[in-house]
Amino acid sequence: MPTYHAKVFVTLKPSILDPQGRTVERALSHLDHTNVSGVRVGKLIELTVTGERPEVEAQLAAITRDVLSNPVMEDARWELAEPDPVGA
Repeated sequence: MPTYHAKVFVTLKPSILDPQGRTVERALSHLDHTNVSGVRVGKLIELTVTGERPEVEAQLAAITRDVLSNPVMEDARWELAEPDPVGA
């Protein structure tokens, strides 16, 4: 069975305040990076998943929605890298 490398990106929805992003933005400003604004902080989760692509995609969508993110407060998207032909 093929093995895939998945990346899940989770960020706060634009309507949700991001105190961590604001803290980073202030720190950058204090370090004279005054041209930086709109900093948002999120999460990157990496997974290795084995199986046929349609099943892996469905599983990854469910994991992203049900476990790795809070759909009320966060936006999430995922990417699935093609399997390595040498390891297939």
